[in-house]
Amino acid sequence: MSQVKENNTVKVNYTGKLTDGQIFDTSEGREPIQFTLGQGQIIPGFEKGLIDMEVNEKKTITIAKEEAYGEVNKALIQEVNKADLPQDMEPKVGMGLVSKTPDGQEMNLMVVEVKEETIVIDGNHPLAGKDLVFDIEVLEIS
Repeated sequence: MSQVKENNTVKVNYTGKLTDGQIFDTSEGREPIQFTLGQGQIIPGFEKGLIDMEVNEKKTITIAKEEAYGEVNKALIQEVNKADLPQDMEPKVGMGLVSKTPDGQEMNLMVVEVKEETIVIDGNHPLAGKDLVFDIEVLEIS
């Protein structure tokens, strides 16, 4: 039986959880994900966990934050004056914002604190700094 190797295209069902069991993403009720290993489409720890799995095999993998979304980068957490925001914006904790970098790239931000004159925004991935647990099932290898 064939096993998942580097550069294979795989179709996978998955459920991603935090170490406390809270589910943050799942393919359940949706199409499975399909991707080619080695192309950087998926976090490194997920790809490594698939190596040598066979079709219809299921397993649970734990991915250290270093192999997932990395550590929290404190430089991506900044305080911004409310006066610098669009006038019609009412910032709330948990609100997503998009900012453009000087080179024109879009950056997703999250409002993490609202103060009297300022807001605190975080440009880290929401799962940065967290170890992740995935239940995975290989459906196809090509």
